[in-house]
Amino acid sequence: MLKTDRVIVVEGKYDAIKLANIIDAPVFRTDGFGIFKDDEKLELLRKLAESRGLLILTDSDSAGFLIRNYLKSSIPEDRLLQVFVPDMPGKERRKAAPGKEGKLGVEGIPDDVLIACLKRAGITEAGEEDPAARAGARRVTEQDFYEDGLSGGTGSRQKRLALQKQLALPERMTAKQLLQVINMLIPYDEYKELVRTL
Repeated sequence: MLKTDRVIVVEGKYDAIKLANIIDAPVFRTDGFGIFKDDEKLELLRKLAESRGLLILTDSDSAGFLIRNYLKSSIPEDRLLQVFVPDMPGKERRKAAPGKEGKLGVEGIPDDVLIACLKRAGITEAGEEDPAARAGARRVTEQDFYEDGLSGGTGSRQKRLALQKQLALPERMTAKQLLQVINMLIPYDEYKELVRTL
């Protein structure tokens, strides 16, 4: 079982239930868009972020990214660790039909995929490791993204999408989110090799 002292933020109760068998950590539910109207809950999240740090784990659909971005704009970035689940088509067992975008949410992602996503973010059985240290000394920068055609040029979005697909990341990520995640996932040399194949 994985372990972290950070508070994991998820959208709903079924996401929390799913994580109970995977990771030893406190879990906080936003109750979907309920977080937008609940100032007390947001204030509590700010306090938890300050004292323990937060790990945001929302669905890869538009609703999940809205919640993720809202939290990111409300809480200091150095107190957040973002974990992204890949876009996976399907529906959760308890639902009669797939969601609007036809993607699995956190509750429907297979355990092994979810565990791999958490491990890529630096979560281990012993607790967190420093993802930057795991990724090696040389970090990928915004300048690298520009020089490699992943930002600021014609076709850069398509290149980023191709890279995201190779890394099993959701398509809704911004360039800045992708850069942050790449530095958590892979060393610089591996990044350069992937870019060469685009």
